[in-house]
Amino acid sequence: MPQNKINIALLLGDPSGIGPELVSKLLTERITDKANIVVIGEKNILEGGNKISGNSQNLKYVDNFDEINFDEGNKFFLDISKGKNHNYKLSECSKESGESVLSALNLALELAKENKIHAINFGPFNKTSLKLGGNKYSDELHLMAEKLDVKNFFCEFNVIDNFWTARVTSHIPIKEVPDHVKKEKIIKPIKLINEAMKLNGIDSPRVAVQALNPHAEFGTEEKDEIIPAIEEAKKLGINADGPLPCDTSFITAYKNKNHDCIVGMYHDALQSGLKAFGFDRGVTVQGGLPVPITTPAHGTAFDIAGKNEANLEPTLNSFKIALTMAENKNK
Repeated sequence: MPQNKINIALLLGDPSGIGPELVSKLLTERITDKANIVVIGEKNILEGGNKISGNSQNLKYVDNFDEINFDEGNKFFLDISKGKNHNYKLSECSKESGESVLSALNLALELAKENKIHAINFGPFNKTSLKLGGNKYSDELHLMAEKLDVKNFFCEFNVIDNFWTARVTSHIPIKEVPDHVKKEKIIKPIKLINEAMKLNGIDSPRVAVQALNPHAEFGTEEKDEIIPAIEEAKKLGINADGPLPCDTSFITAYKNKNHDCIVGMYHDALQSGLKAFGFDRGVTVQGGLPVPITTPAHGTAFDIAGKNEANLEPTLNSFKIALTMAENKNK
């Protein structure tokens, strides 16, 4: 790697959403000069993004990764068009959009397995288009974990202003949550977020843990499962604290800056606070994978696609996290 730069794959996201215009803008930011960049996608999709953003980039186009020589520059476009020049309609889900995303993602994951790519940063995907395009997994994280042969625990991290969150359960009915609030399941995201934040440059992360019940007292889960998990984490050298009542946890941990991250028991206990404080700045990190993979937390925003109104900040923040984690991982 020339100048010890890491290799980051940028994916354009769903071609019918705001991803291509965001990547077009990102490529003009100076921070992208700190890495070797490989944009993976179809040439006409980036050109469409450039037309919307009004930007252009000096990219070297190749048809195969092995054609890339980073001694000749640090920004390449790996064109997967293979002769097709499909015109993707903005603001519409489609099988074709999903297929394009999956082709780029699968190639990036293969390159990551071969250690040719050290991080992946992608524009927002559309789950409906992915499903139409052939995705058989519940979400992109499970697809990535399967492709990367991940056997260990993995989960999604959501981030605002470098404050990280992880959860014990995710997309399940609320009535099923208590069955999963067990010491052995709680300790896994605590350990994982502690490791991930160290990669992101925080030597001793202050890990808050949410309660399950109101005021951390109207139930038995805190005493029986959550507190024992926190105590176990402390024995492992993790700076864990809690359980914090959910209704004030984001004020204590995030607003008052008493913690660097928080682990919660269920989806809405975390997402409600996170989105209230920073919906327009959110980043998603795919936790537990062998390579850092990040994306802005917002969706494809079909309502503003093509209008050049998309906010670059979440995409920029997601790139910064991918860059930092990959640099620390490859020291």
